[in-house]
Amino acid sequence: MRRWIVLALFLIVVVGGGMAIGIATVPGEWYAGLQKPVITPPDWVFASAWTILYILIAIAGWRTFERDKLGTEMKLWVGQLALNFTWSPVFFLFQDPYRALVLIVLMLVLILWFLKRTWNLDRVTAWLFVPYAVWVAYATTLNALIWHLNRTPGSPLFGN
Repeated sequence: MRRWIVLALFLIVVVGGGMAIGIATVPGEWYAGLQKPVITPPDWVFASAWTILYILIAIAGWRTFERDKLGTEMKLWVGQLALNFTWSPVFFLFQDPYRALVLIVLMLVLILWFLKRTWNLDRVTAWLFVPYAVWVAYATTLNALIWHLNRTPGSPLFGN
């Protein structure tokens, strides 16, 4: 029974946290006014994709926690989630694509490191992170292209 309570807590923290951050950082006029690359999906895709991904992330975190609460894999999982939850406020609230790009690159590194560490320990957990890694690689590309397309000389918000 305790295992299922822990899983429920992981789902509440990850999915609930992700949804709360999404609601608090709804893209506004600033984002609407940015030039975006042709590979940018419609806005509704993001909420759908992240809901599914957050469920997978939570289950992977739960499985990792059940295996080794204080191990390297759990630390990597917590680190990537902290970066994940930080990215939206930096990008949308602080309107800073450059710093958001730095965060998402670091997040992708931790996700890939987590995958590498879990691949031989727990293949199911690793596979749960594969769609997340693919999506974050795509999101990193989008972030980089948005930063590049909207850079203006001397703008501190765009890493110049």
